[in-house]
Amino acid sequence: MQVADWLELAKEITLHGKQVVISSLSLLQNAAELRQIAKLVDNGEFLVEAHDFGVVNQLIEQKIPFMAGYGLNCYNAYALQLLYRQGMIRWCLPIELSRDWLQDLLYQCEQLGFRHKFEVEVFGYGHLPLALSARCFTARSENRHKDNCETCCEKYPQGRKVFSQENQLLFTLNGIQAQSGYCYNLGNEQTSMAGLVDIVRISAENLASLTILEQFRANQQGKYPLTLTNDLNCNGYWRRAAGLSLIP
Repeated sequence: MQVADWLELAKEITLHGKQVVISSLSLLQNAAELRQIAKLVDNGEFLVEAHDFGVVNQLIEQKIPFMAGYGLNCYNAYALQLLYRQGMIRWCLPIELSRDWLQDLLYQCEQLGFRHKFEVEVFGYGHLPLALSARCFTARSENRHKDNCETCCEKYPQGRKVFSQENQLLFTLNGIQAQSGYCYNLGNEQTSMAGLVDIVRISAENLASLTILEQFRANQQGKYPLTLTNDLNCNGYWRRAAGLSLIP
């Protein structure tokens, strides 16, 4: 799909009462991708989520309000204050930060006088995007060159699993992205987000994600906990533990 196709789809979704946020790429590698970003920035209708400070700079230059994505390294209140002054209206917590870190950071924002001037979003479900590479992991796994890969990634819609020598699932390699091996799931942590988080992100992977959405909604008050297993799920980062851990 081209940028125009995504924007047309966004308009259709908006007609059904939903807010659409257009995300930038996290890794810009060529002139064509830069042109795509310029079109997103100039869309004139939808909020743009920036995952690259080059994109942030374009939005600032045009005085366009924006969302700071989890791909930006914003770990303290002064960094957030700088972005807020330049037009940030929503911020997604970096995936590796904990609830305790978020609480302390928002307290610092309150001391600086802008705590309630922006929304806070948390990545709550999905395989965590841990790292990016200019080279394609999937193509390399089949000894193909990235520019002549024959879109071999289509054979692995859920990515390729990587195990340790002890046969523990460590990562999911999906295109240029290294993701967590286990699926991050904060469905049972929603009550701990009260007063801190405005929006919980569910990274849809397939149609089954609609069921996950309903489970999250049902358990917002902690009355209907989700069934999680340590061979499929993790929540360690939120609980200030090793990322692949599942803390009850």
